[in-house]
Amino acid sequence: MLQHVTVDLCAVNLQTRYESLSHWLADLERRMAGAAERGVQLVVLPEFCCAQWLSFAPASLSPELHLAWLADTGVIALETMKKFAMAYGVSLIAGTIPFASKDRTGKAGYLNRAWLLYPDGTSDFQDKLSLTPLEAEGAGGVTLHGLDFKVMNWHGLRLGIVICLDAEYTALWSRLGELDLDIVVVPAKTDMVTGYNRVFCCAKARAIELQTVVCVVGAVGAPMTNIAEDTGVGGAAVFLPCDVSVSLDGTHALLPPRTAAGGADAVLNAAAVPVGLCRALRHGGAEAELRPALWDADHVRVRESDRPAA
Repeated sequence: MLQHVTVDLCAVNLQTRYESLSHWLADLERRMAGAAERGVQLVVLPEFCCAQWLSFAPASLSPELHLAWLADTGVIALETMKKFAMAYGVSLIAGTIPFASKDRTGKAGYLNRAWLLYPDGTSDFQDKLSLTPLEAEGAGGVTLHGLDFKVMNWHGLRLGIVICLDAEYTALWSRLGELDLDIVVVPAKTDMVTGYNRVFCCAKARAIELQTVVCVVGAVGAPMTNIAEDTGVGGAAVFLPCDVSVSLDGTHALLPPRTAAGGADAVLNAAAVPVGLCRALRHGGAEAELRPALWDADHVRVRESDRPAA
């Protein structure tokens, strides 16, 4: 089991234009090759990174068909991305890509799905569990809620993927605290700095709460948007438990928030992330000040004050 991992968190700029899918894949292959040379074990793309593909979508494609077109393009792209993971021996979380599906009632739509591609040619996926109002309203197509959380076996570590908005809900994380996760990866895309702060602040709190590693990466900007009006903010970070044996401030590595006006993509290379030390902390093998995720509040009663209301 790995004691340290090295990850590349790619805060891609969704304003970047590509001539074709082949052009985009060639850029990704350069990322994977560079990561392999630096001993990286995991490359992570942000939520909805595939929106960069809209730069080469047919000019006649209506916005209502964006999800359908991205889903069809994703089926093609994933086959090549799997080959990159195998060729370079580096795992890849391919951001999120719409995936055609149906809900329990038979309603057709698209899941917001993150894929983890392993170097042995296998794969896992995680669907976004909660939806933003824009997703729920069916912008570009109907987006469906995911129903399952999957614990993935990555290099013998227990890995989970939590997609953007899902990072903000304590109801989910109170359950994740029972799963002994070694690393949680949060691919995100936020439309404003407020969203960036919500996701990243919650991600840091979850690292403290679960006493585990939380890696978060957010896309920058919005595709096909006037650069002067683009408010999308992204960045990247690796958060750890705030504990004397691990980290005094809970931040292992940080790429500050940036806008699309900043230009090219940015990559946070986080080396030697101490997953083994965090596991020891959770299991009592290292000095720990507290274990917040295992605290059970079922015994707590909520009472109203006897003092009259003003």
